[in-house]
Amino acid sequence: MLRIENLRVEVGGKDILNNVNLEIPAGETYVLFGPNGSGKTSLMMTIMGFSGYDVTRGKIFFKDEDITDMPIHERAKLGLGVSFQRPPTIHGLKTRTMVQMCRKNPGTDVDELAESLNLTDFLDRDVNANFSGGEIKRCELLQLMAQEPDLVLLDEPESGVDLVNMALLGDSINRLLGRKLDAPTGQCHRNAIQQKAKSALVITHTGHILDYITADKGQVLYNGVICCRRNAREILKWIQEFGYKECVQCTN
Repeated sequence: MLRIENLRVEVGGKDILNNVNLEIPAGETYVLFGPNGSGKTSLMMTIMGFSGYDVTRGKIFFKDEDITDMPIHERAKLGLGVSFQRPPTIHGLKTRTMVQMCRKNPGTDVDELAESLNLTDFLDRDVNANFSGGEIKRCELLQLMAQEPDLVLLDEPESGVDLVNMALLGDSINRLLGRKLDAPTGQCHRNAIQQKAKSALVITHTGHILDYITADKGQVLYNGVICCRRNAREILKWIQEFGYKECVQCTN
């Protein structure tokens, strides 16, 4: 679904990502761990095609198509979707209108989607205006559910979300991805629902989101380099015990 080869990225003339290699198979969810300032969000913004993130080497392939120089709207049409850590407030644009514009299928019932996320009362309010952290995250997911992307990029989905909203958020992410929450083992049930599962790259600093979603694999981005690949919960346990610097010792 996604293949990144030897990617090097500069922001403002400064190297941010160095020789990043990453593959996400169809229907699988990968978690990208990393401390603040490690380049996680920069990688997500580069994959999506935002300006200011200059690819100086390497390639990005999505569904076997080279998208390295493709504009953002074309990547979205191809099936890339993103949920920002801190999305902007958009005054003068109603949430309902925003979701309607995002719809892949014009027949999608916006009210029904909003009801599943407890956002019915927010549809006629300006996008993210005076929303809480949890409400903003659910609004992002509402737009993604309407868009129905094949690959979902989620940047720090647990950031600014209280425990009450986390359970709803986790359930909504699982439904968006076509997955079921497994027991806390880090392993996923291989059943019929996964045959239709979407791919995802979930960026996290704390790893708290793993209490609410399942993941197929975890990776660590440290100082712009991916330095560890293994079971997501194993990585999280290692980080909690030893910190991120120890992950540099792990290259498999």
